[in-house]
Amino acid sequence: MTVPDPPLGARLDWTRARRPAREPLRGSHVLVRPVNAGADAHSLYALSHPPEGDPAIWTYLPDGPYESPEQLRGMLAWTEEVQDAVYFTLAKLPDERPLGLASYQRIKPEVGVIEVGHIWFGAPLQRTTAATEAIYLLARNAFDELGYRRLEWKCNALNAPSRRAAERFGFSFEGVFRNHMVIKGRNRDTAWYAIVDHEWPAIRAGFETWLRPENFNGDGVQRRSLGERIADARLGATG
Repeated sequence: MTVPDPPLGARLDWTRARRPAREPLRGSHVLVRPVNAGADAHSLYALSHPPEGDPAIWTYLPDGPYESPEQLRGMLAWTEEVQDAVYFTLAKLPDERPLGLASYQRIKPEVGVIEVGHIWFGAPLQRTTAATEAIYLLARNAFDELGYRRLEWKCNALNAPSRRAAERFGFSFEGVFRNHMVIKGRNRDTAWYAIVDHEWPAIRAGFETWLRPENFNGDGVQRRSLGERIADARLGATG
């Protein structure tokens, strides 16, 4: 009796990915640049703490809020030196004022997996073209420049805004890891999302079509949503 071969994954003709560098990524609306603790701390603190900022930014993050700009500067100084992640300040153009943070985490070039995480947008950056472009720049760099096969997005399963953002940006929901972490003394179930390399060309096309000036009217209001643009690109890729 012949025993059938067990199912195996596809054989890959693939080159190991490269680690991301602490180098700026410039778009038309946003500059994604390496953290500068001394220059960024006061602005980022003001955006995320009373009396003018929104402390809810820290609700689902593993750190914060902070007692002072100096304490936040200490954390930012740590991000400048840490070896297993690369942190970026998000600065809206043209004034380049620091308005948020993002990072590459879980960097595994040997298998082509990287995560975009620790993302927060201050109020002036939220729901802006610059915020969307920041995610596009990070994703494009991971896939097109560094050669990753998989880009992950993870968040607290209770963090509905983050989950909506992941889906808007084209990430696919993959499930929930229950009892995954303990954050600030509370259980965290983690929702996992990802984009894989064969999905990226259509998602990239959706981002790029959405970001074109002609997608916005004279008041800066989008003519078609990012989700619609990505859906159109996916349909075109399979049609």
